[in-house]
Amino acid sequence: MKYKLIVRPEAEDDLSEAFMWYESKREGLGYDFLLQVDAGFRFIERNPLVFAEKYKDTRNHFIKRFPYKIVYCVKDFKVTVLAVIYGGRDPKWIKKKINNI
Repeated sequence: MKYKLIVRPEAEDDLSEAFMWYESKREGLGYDFLLQVDAGFRFIERNPLVFAEKYKDTRNHFIKRFPYKIVYCVKDFKVTVLAVIYGGRDPKWIKKKINNI
């Protein structure tokens, strides 16, 4: 069965912020980041249940080359991306962010 990927506005904000940060460090690096995130989205869309459930039924996919993770949940053949978060963030901050979505 095919899953539908939905990216929440909060996750789009996360992507925009990370893109701008990477672009400020080196021109083109932000685009490399977005390509890796897109590859992560495609992987999740094809294999959404491969990662274990964590806090509040969310799952995490770690992006290649960059210290970020995609936080998502799966329900009724829909994959909802809640956030794209720097992996070094305090877990309490991440839980608070998930609770506010």
